[in-house]
Amino acid sequence: MMMTSEEAGDQTGRASDRLAVRGIEITGYHGVFDFERREGQRFVVDLVLGLDTRPAALSDDLQDTVDYGTLVTAVVHAVESDPVSLIESLVQRIADVCLSDARVAWVEVTVHKPEAPVPATFADVTLTVRRTRPAGPLGPPEPGVTRATTDPTRTGEDRD
Repeated sequence: MMMTSEEAGDQTGRASDRLAVRGIEITGYHGVFDFERREGQRFVVDLVLGLDTRPAALSDDLQDTVDYGTLVTAVVHAVESDPVSLIESLVQRIADVCLSDARVAWVEVTVHKPEAPVPATFADVTLTVRRTRPAGPLGPPEPGVTRATTDPTRTGEDRD
């Protein structure tokens, strides 16, 4: 099976690492039916984030990686607030929360709705999406690298 460049990471290994947090249980008030929004139900969220963990491995400093405790708190808040009708809207909201950290190159979010109002016996309803941070024309810079910019208003004589 061929891996995408996203899954493999680029030649430097950037974003080839995966941080997973699975089974986050949250009560939410999402759904198309009035009773779902009134009574709420259990949602279970699984996250897989693509990031480069080498800076944190080298420094052994929490500030150099995604703090998954803080991330989970933000995801819980995203599920608990502002009810939406569709699970698709909820999953996108969660993906946006995860991608708000610039170190996250891509995210895979699965939302389970095990108590969905389906008129049959079933184990689970899930939606999984994969979202990628859009890269600029040069792609995302390596962590700790600042790109030089040229000021087009300066002439060759005043440039250093």
